[in-house]
Amino acid sequence: MKYFFYSIVLLSFLSCKNGEKVEKEETSNIVEKKGEKKIIQDEKTESPQVHLKSFDGLADTTFIRLADYSADFAYDMRYATENNFLKAKVYDCSECYTRVKTAKALIAANKDFMEKGVKIKFYDCYRPNSVQYKMWKIVPNPQYVANPVKGSIHNKGGAVDITLVDMDGEELNMGTDFDFFGKRAYHDNMDLPQEILDNRKLLKETMEKHGFWSIRTEWWHYNLSSASNEKIADFKWDCE
Repeated sequence: MKYFFYSIVLLSFLSCKNGEKVEKEETSNIVEKKGEKKIIQDEKTESPQVHLKSFDGLADTTFIRLADYSADFAYDMRYATENNFLKAKVYDCSECYTRVKTAKALIAANKDFMEKGVKIKFYDCYRPNSVQYKMWKIVPNPQYVANPVKGSIHNKGGAVDITLVDMDGEELNMGTDFDFFGKRAYHDNMDLPQEILDNRKLLKETMEKHGFWSIRTEWWHYNLSSASNEKIADFKWDCE
C-alpha cells in the first residue's frame, strides 16, 4: 500500500512538471491575428534590435558615426582596403563619420531613395586631414587628390562618395566603378546606355534636393553646400 501511495504522488508530480513545460513553450511564441496578419515573435529566432542614437543636444558641427544614427545604409569603405586607385590602405579601420548636419541630410535623402526601392552605399565619408597627407604622398596630383594644405570637403566632414544599391545590396549600374578617372564617369557624358543615365539622374536629383552638389567629373562625389565653410579637421576615430 505504501508503494502504491508513492507511485500516485510521483505521477502527479511529473504531470505538473510537464504542464509547466508546455506552458513555457507556448508563451515563448506570441501570435497576434489581425485579419489575415500574423505577428510571430520567438526568443530563439528574433533578430537583435538595433539601438540607434538621437541627434538631440548635438551641435550640427559635431562628428558622429553614421551607423549609430541609422541602420539603413550600406558600406564599402574602399580606403580602408587596397581596392582603390591608390592601391593602398590609408585608413586604419573601416568607419563612416560625418558632421551632424551632413548625417541629417543623408538620412533624409536615403528616406527618399528607400521609397523607390534603393538606398545609399558609402565608399568614403569624413577623411582626417592626416589621411589626406597620406594620399597626397602616394599620388601628389591635384587632378586626383586634393592638396592637403588647402584640404578637401571630405576633411571638413561635408563630402561623401556614394552609389545606390537595391534592397538586396546589388549595386545599380552607374557605368564605372568608384574612382574611375575618365570621361565615362563625367556627369555631362550623355553617350551612355539609358539605364546608366537614369540611375545617375536619380542619384543626382535626390542628393541635390537635400542640399548636396556634385562635381562634373565624378558621378559618386557629393558635397553638402552648408559644410563648405567648415574648418579642416583631423579628428580620428578609435578602431576596436
